[in-house]
Amino acid sequence: MPHNSLLAALSLAAMVASGTLPADIAPARQAEIIYLLKHDCGSCHGMRLEGGLGPALVADRFADWETNMLAMTILYGRPGTPMPPWRPFLSDGEAHWLATQLKQGVRP
Repeated sequence: MPHNSLLAALSLAAMVASGTLPADIAPARQAEIIYLLKHDCGSCHGMRLEGGLGPALVADRFADWETNMLAMTILYGRPGTPMPPWRPFLSDGEAHWLATQLKQGVRP
């Protein structure tokens, strides 16, 4: 993990631990993020998020994942794989919100 990614991960973890992570994402922004999930993530993970080029994004798959780790994967991608970083499009709080939705079984 590059140095900047490590600092970002520590920053996100500190925000979560201190309770300063933005909990409220405006409903309009939530809809935009779900749209991004369905259309952009769905192009690799399947339009129903049940898998494709990338693995399924279903709640069962993330049962053992910490929300923070899933948020970091969303933000910084997975080096050496087709999974890109979504950091240019999502804030830390938005990635954490999306990770929470995925762990709960969001259906776009």
